[in-house]
Amino acid sequence: MGMGTSTFVIRWVNLLTMLLAVAVIIFGVWMSTHNDGCRRSLTFPVIALGGFIFLISIIGFLGACKRSVALLWIYLFVLLIVLIAILVFTVLAFIVTNNGSGHSNPGLRYKEYKLNDYSSWFLKQLNNTNNWKKLKSCLVKSEQCRKLSKKYKTIKQLKSAELTPIEAGCCRPPSECGYPAVNASYYDLSFHSISSNKDCKLYKNLRTIKCYNCDSCK
Repeated sequence: MGMGTSTFVIRWVNLLTMLLAVAVIIFGVWMSTHNDGCRRSLTFPVIALGGFIFLISIIGFLGACKRSVALLWIYLFVLLIVLIAILVFTVLAFIVTNNGSGHSNPGLRYKEYKLNDYSSWFLKQLNNTNNWKKLKSCLVKSEQCRKLSKKYKTIKQLKSAELTPIEAGCCRPPSECGYPAVNASYYDLSFHSISSNKDCKLYKNLRTIKCYNCDSCK
């Protein structure tokens, strides 16, 4: 591939990524207009991401248009840093969550999760009261748990469903509690559970409580 072809490809690829970056920035600004604190909290990260992509793209675009070796080297160096950062993040994420792949239960298609399966650093972050308070408020507002009874009309449908980790861990008590399900979002808590799992006592049928304070949810 000749120099002319290379710069042509770099120019058009970066033009497209600049347009993508502008779209991301506009999306971030749009999120800032919402009254929902969960969405507003993502405003700065989204705009920052869009701005960073735009900056990289414009360096590559100008370097290709002007055939500036200096700009193209800066562009390649920044891309290399980004790739290394992604690699490091992926490795760290794998180390932190490696043992948290979930536990299967007889008769259920979905898995359940236990907080102690994760690294001590991850446990410390989630058990931080302020951190979890913010996350919990966003989970409650998403109303994923409230929608379960509409998605699954019968208990049989619920047991055969492939629930998401949030639905399985935050919307229902752990299976070991043994609470009979009245419907997809309501359990008979009059049942005397013999499980020592503290999540069994934390679960409530109230929409704003559910199992949001449970380790299984975290």
